[in-house]
Amino acid sequence: MSGSYWLIKGDPDSFGWADLVADGGTEWDGIRNAAAANNLRAMAVGDEALFYHSGTDREAVGVVRITRGARPDGPDGRFVSVQVEPVRALPRPVTLSAMKSEPALADLAVVRQPRLSVSAVSKEAWTVLMRLSDIRAD
Repeated sequence: MSGSYWLIKGDPDSFGWADLVADGGTEWDGIRNAAAANNLRAMAVGDEALFYHSGTDREAVGVVRITRGARPDGPDGRFVSVQVEPVRALPRPVTLSAMKSEPALADLAVVRQPRLSVSAVSKEAWTVLMRLSDIRAD
């Protein structure tokens, strides 16, 4: 069972859900925003994250699990990466418009700070997102 919940964004044209599933996991690296890097540092093994397709799709499409916590990414040590693996595809993707239309998700970072590539998701918001995707949360 997950301790904390997150949302990570990937551009499906460069590395999308299908790529992650085909690879069986990946190093989530290259994040160069300080707030997003702080969120990566806060991730723990076993945490779960929504895999969100940015760009034209703008929808959450799957759930990943953090399999290794933060380690340095880059020569100066300012940024970090984590290891993730796919858990399951969402039966129904949750679009950004669906998130914006759900009052319980008004504080979700993807709604308030759409450029933030890694963000925390509260347990309550996770439950709503899972319901919208046709998955029952634990």
